[in-house]
Amino acid sequence: MKLSEIAAEYAKKIGDEKLSKMFTQCFMSTYETTVQLYDDGSCFVITGDIPAMWLRDSSAQVNHYVPFAKDSKEACDVVDGLLRHQVVCILADAYANAFNREANGLGHRKDKTEQSDYVWERKYEIDSLCYPVRLAYRFWKEAGATSHFTEDMRKAFYKIIELWTIEQHHENSPYYFMRPFSKKKDTLSRKGKGSPVAYTGMTWSGFRPSDDSCKYGYLIPANMFASVVLGYISEIAEAVYNDSMLKDLAEKLKKDIDEGIEKFAVVKDGSKEIYAYETDGLGNYNLMDDANVPSLLSLPYLGYCSEQDERYINTRSFILSKNNPYYFEGKKAKGIGSPHTPKNHIWPIALSMQGLTSCDTDEMLGLIRLLSQTDAGTCFMHESFHKDKPSKFTREWFSWANTLFAELVMKYIDKVGHLE
Repeated sequence: MKLSEIAAEYAKKIGDEKLSKMFTQCFMSTYETTVQLYDDGSCFVITGDIPAMWLRDSSAQVNHYVPFAKDSKEACDVVDGLLRHQVVCILADAYANAFNREANGLGHRKDKTEQSDYVWERKYEIDSLCYPVRLAYRFWKEAGATSHFTEDMRKAFYKIIELWTIEQHHENSPYYFMRPFSKKKDTLSRKGKGSPVAYTGMTWSGFRPSDDSCKYGYLIPANMFASVVLGYISEIAEAVYNDSMLKDLAEKLKKDIDEGIEKFAVVKDGSKEIYAYETDGLGNYNLMDDANVPSLLSLPYLGYCSEQDERYINTRSFILSKNNPYYFEGKKAKGIGSPHTPKNHIWPIALSMQGLTSCDTDEMLGLIRLLSQTDAGTCFMHESFHKDKPSKFTREWFSWANTLFAELVMKYIDKVGHLE
């Protein structure tokens, strides 16, 4: 079955003409505009308006195709090919977040870090390693695929665990990153090591999924995502590779991270417990949320907890309010933005994620309608738009946002049966 045929089946269930067009365009956007398939079976997926492949973005961009990979050769080829290419990237440099198709030297060559012509950018982010594991696991579970579980994939799992274990003690890490003459969010302090941290059991991250530097080195939602995918690695190690050492290493690190989250990530909001966004293990906390995923808003979507979890409900209430410094409310929309974009700009990714983590179909429908009214007439999602003037937006071509909108529409239709 072709992806266009799958999109058409869902579009038939959408009564609104514009929404039907928007869904179809957003569903097909990754395949039609960002996917580069090669004769060797590999797949390179650019983010959209940047000609490089982010491990995070590329995984997220094809995520909505996974449920159809069992019956659609197009979906299967894209997901399988991407995973094969991502493994090459991780083994080449597990600290890098974005890669060139080949060793052509494109990208941020003036950054002070260990350079490679294969790497577009070397901002270390925990989620860059989480996303390919999640994609590999879902491809196995939902499509029954196992061909991607190669020996190189196993090596990549070991590499990920090794890196995350090193970064439990960041002061002893070989990683450093500085971008000369840049904004503060694009570089790390202390000669590229970032702000000081103490041991917590969690693993350190230099940058957020926005590619902005962390204020404090333990990024809580990213550690939660790491905990989830370490569980996936443990399951794959046992069921696929019959590798008890890999299983034990994954479970030990998961236990350390989970204990660190319980001890250091939970704070009081009045009488209620909520999760902080970042901490340093030295008593400092950053109470906020960012639109980029992993976020605190996205925890049920990532499989860390249920939508009904008490701490998650409390945290959700906090971050979807003016208590979150990056929650903006205007004449046309309200939602979460990011320090990565201008003040008062709301991210469609966050609005889609709000819908994807809601148990209320009315809330989901309201968010779908809001997204359809803030597209600036393009029938595509953007990176962000102004809360009072949606025609003022950033990034005309941003495939990840299109994917999440398509996921939200499909989830709503799967629940309700139609979208009017």
